[in-house]
Amino acid sequence: MVNNFYKTFSERMHGPNFYRDIFPYSELPKVTFDNIQVPIDMPEDIWITDTTFRDGQQSVSPFTVEQMVRLYSYLHKLDNNSGIIRQTEFFLYTDKDREAAYQCLSSGYKFPEVTSWIRASKEDFKLVKSMEIKETGILMSCSDYHIFKKLNMTREEAMNKYLSIAEDALANGITPRCHLEDITRADFFGFVIPLVQKLMELAKQSGNKIKIRACDTLGLGVSHSGASLPRSVQKIMHGLRHHGGVPSEWLEWHGHNDFYGVVSNASTAWLYGCASINTTLFGIGERTGNCPLEAMVIEYGQLKGNTKKMKLNIITEIAEYFQSEFDYNIPSRTPFVGSEFNVTRAGIHADGVLKDEEIYNIFDTEKILDRPVVVAVNEYSGLAGIAAWINTYYRLKDENKIDKKDLRVKLIKEWVDEQYENGRTTIITNEELELLVEKYIPEVFNTKGERAS
Repeated sequence: MVNNFYKTFSERMHGPNFYRDIFPYSELPKVTFDNIQVPIDMPEDIWITDTTFRDGQQSVSPFTVEQMVRLYSYLHKLDNNSGIIRQTEFFLYTDKDREAAYQCLSSGYKFPEVTSWIRASKEDFKLVKSMEIKETGILMSCSDYHIFKKLNMTREEAMNKYLSIAEDALANGITPRCHLEDITRADFFGFVIPLVQKLMELAKQSGNKIKIRACDTLGLGVSHSGASLPRSVQKIMHGLRHHGGVPSEWLEWHGHNDFYGVVSNASTAWLYGCASINTTLFGIGERTGNCPLEAMVIEYGQLKGNTKKMKLNIITEIAEYFQSEFDYNIPSRTPFVGSEFNVTRAGIHADGVLKDEEIYNIFDTEKILDRPVVVAVNEYSGLAGIAAWINTYYRLKDENKIDKKDLRVKLIKEWVDEQYENGRTTIITNEELELLVEKYIPEVFNTKGERAS
């Protein structure tokens, strides 16, 4: 594959390769195909890492120390010592960030492990040494857009700079995690593979690991079978392992959602040999954001068939904290965490939910996420919709469920119908329905069972 499709490293050294046939800039980027297939080869052990406190924090109001420590504690509770959420990373540039990292380190939690992130500079490296952190990410921009346009270097100069800082980390007993920025626009066999091969040589000489984080900085990665480099996630993972010599457990994928592909690309990275996927809570991050941590938890469960000891209901707790503490708006239809992700409005769907919620619910969201299925009531809901709302909102089960033929349901429907006959266009609120249930079905309203929120 290398000989047939790519120039040698020495040939590429003479000038930048901007892939103008793929990235014309004045037009949409192109997806190209070479129709070469690479095999699925998911590692036995896969896991998730977090960058909420680093990449995520760049897109929202800065967290306080207390908020970072609280979120870190939530990540630990969610992971529940399963090791699925294995690491998280912090900036170290401000007193606040260093204090937060220190307090999280002091918690003594095994998971997620506290790591850091620095630029490829010796001054930044001093911060890592002072904190006694065992692993740090190091920015290593690898596309010619960054090397030539941002760093104003040649490839040789950039490579020497990156190798030097990796050597410094190894010399101090710190695991370097090399962030190959903008890999989906990089000359893969002209720069990425030669750099990675040299990093693997350093690792072998030192007897220590060097991790590689493949960063899809602009979300340009694609998961299509037969797509060509530099955009193919399949071939990036395959190439890093088989041409770069990187073990799966040293590989990590970091994606962005600019083209709506962040979750499918992350799953593809897992499937094609990458052990670790980098995420943020609710996908916060630069521009369109990072890969949502909660999405990859669910992906993990689907791919592996279990989530070990994880406490998935903590996802709901974190979402509630995030929205109340940061005044952050999670769009209502966001999968797993949005206020309406398992709400149905269609009357025919409501009738199905009334018969058996499994018909129209993705899984037992009440058991797994502490989010009961809910039916919204509008002009199309009918008797079935109203009965379904009562049963789901008040979590009524089995013989306690209200039947759609109940005359009291008919009284509530008459009130609803009158609203829309008088020109109403919005859904009936939970608060309004509560008052109606209190009036017509007081034994349900006064139930001691926990109601849906």
